[in-house]
Amino acid sequence: MKEKGTKLVANNKKAYHDYFINEKFEAGLALVGTEVKSLRDGKCSIKEAYIKIDKGEAFILGMNISPYEKGNIFNKDPLRPRKLLLHKSEIDKLVGGSAEQGFTIMPLQVYFKDGKAKLELGLAKGKKLYDKRADIQKKDMKREAEREFKVSLK
Repeated sequence: MKEKGTKLVANNKKAYHDYFINEKFEAGLALVGTEVKSLRDGKCSIKEAYIKIDKGEAFILGMNISPYEKGNIFNKDPLRPRKLLLHKSEIDKLVGGSAEQGFTIMPLQVYFKDGKAKLELGLAKGKKLYDKRADIQKKDMKREAEREFKVSLK
């Protein structure tokens, strides 16, 4: 029985705070069995992870998938580089985009889609300090407006 829909495993909130996301891509992950089981338990972190493209292949480095408790000898290194399953045209877009000044490739979230582990990655450009301040100000104004709306309903 295959499960339908998506289940979020890990989210990189810092990427949205520190970067403007221009374009998003969905990539499959080449994993071993115990890594998939650990992912299903939600034991994954992509905070320090980054994407590297080497010889026409994309890899994610620094992604931490904790060892599966019942995995014994089959467990792999939690920080090992993992291959991303992308089409050649998508890799070419990423290479072209990251070659531009100030652009980088960021992992955004890890999730299961129809039973398969997927990684959403984005072509991102770093925010300046004043951009971050503007975002925080917008968020505070929205929160204040919602608070006033709730008070007026009572």
